[in-house]
Amino acid sequence: MSGDGETDWDDALNGPGDEPAAATDRVLNQDEIDSLLGFDALEAEDSDRTGIRAIVNSALVSYERLPMLEIVFDRLVRLMTTSLRNFTSDNVEVSLDNISSIRFGDYLNSIPLPAILAVFRAPELDNFGLFTIESNLIYSIVDVLLGGRRGTAAMRIEGRPYTTIERSLVQRMIEVVMHDMGQAFEPLSKVNFVLDRLETNPRFAAIARPANAAILVKLRIDMEDRGGRVELLLPYATLEPIRKLLLQQFMGEKFGRDSIWEGHLATELWQTQIQIDAVLDQQVMSLRDVMNFKVGQTLMLNSAPDSPIELKCGGIPLVKGHIGRVGPFVAVKVDRAFRRTAGTSKI
Repeated sequence: MSGDGETDWDDALNGPGDEPAAATDRVLNQDEIDSLLGFDALEAEDSDRTGIRAIVNSALVSYERLPMLEIVFDRLVRLMTTSLRNFTSDNVEVSLDNISSIRFGDYLNSIPLPAILAVFRAPELDNFGLFTIESNLIYSIVDVLLGGRRGTAAMRIEGRPYTTIERSLVQRMIEVVMHDMGQAFEPLSKVNFVLDRLETNPRFAAIARPANAAILVKLRIDMEDRGGRVELLLPYATLEPIRKLLLQQFMGEKFGRDSIWEGHLATELWQTQIQIDAVLDQQVMSLRDVMNFKVGQTLMLNSAPDSPIELKCGGIPLVKGHIGRVGPFVAVKVDRAFRRTAGTSKI
């Protein structure tokens, strides 16, 4: 019974004469499983993901879909280099490390402490952004502005809060950088960046929900043998009002607009033949009366020979006038034109 039963089940699952299913199965090795899931112990953390991990992270929009954004930040680097040289009276070099997309919650958890977080707002964009200045740059700026000699490492005292002098000097540097940001965005759209507050605890610098996507820009500021890193974070919601401008491949690009085609279309429209209806009178009648119309029946209109009539095209009123005759033709003398305003017709 058991032997015949097993044979019957194999025939039902695989078909008569087919080999058992287990014989055709192939077991995936570890490399194939890692490739399918998108995990690879040898790949870098910031490399492109594949497999299931790519599907999980597909909610993040790559900054490469905003080509003009990289041009804006390249312009910001050049402006910052000049401004910070004037601000510190030292040889300052600013470089752009990388631009990436990240979830806001993941970024807050990755901020190396201690650091100063500057929350700024853009009134024209109706949203906020975040500056992060790491401790090395903070002590370097304080040392440079207070006349520290070159070649000596800035004094760092860990475990204490930043003093009022340190926060004030860093705030002045942040205001310089934000002014340069406004100039970097000016060719696209006029945007003013205003400092809102300074924080040292990332939990108090929340400007978006943890799952929201954001653009992370890492800048390196070097002053001879001193310096550090500045990180600029802009949520996608902040860039949404100027997203169409950031989609341009080059400055001033017109999205599919062709002046030659516009001129040709306008010329053809002026030469288009349209049908104009002269409406003497309109009446509301029941379907019963309409079905009882007979040949030769006279319909009475509520209009006199000197009553105004409307000229319509496709049911849209155009002009008003009076009916008359010019030679063998029935004519209409135009008296007034309708003025179209906000979906309505006015005389």
